[in-house]
Amino acid sequence: MNRVQAILTLDMENLPANFPEILKHEQEIVAKWKAEGILEHLFLRQNKNGAVLIFKDVTEEKVKELMVTLPFYKLSKSIEYYNLIQQF
Repeated sequence: MNRVQAILTLDMENLPANFPEILKHEQEIVAKWKAEGILEHLFLRQNKNGAVLIFKDVTEEKVKELMVTLPFYKLSKSIEYYNLIQQF
C-alpha cells in the first residue's frame, strides 16, 4: 500500500476577504476524499500556514491532479510531494 504526502504552504500575506468561504469548500472536498478512502490523514501545520495530507493507494501523479482541485491550491505558496514507504 503506497502513500504520498503533500505538504501545502499557503501564501498568508495574500489571503482574499472571502477566505472563510474558501475554507468551507476546502473542508468539503477533504471530507469527500476521506469518505472515498484516498485521504488517510490531514494534519494542520502548527503555525496554521498550511497542511500535510497523506494519501493512500494513489500515485503521485493522481495526488497532483487532486491537489489542483482544492480551493487552497490557488492560494498556495508551495506544495511538496513525497512518496512514502510504510515500515512494518
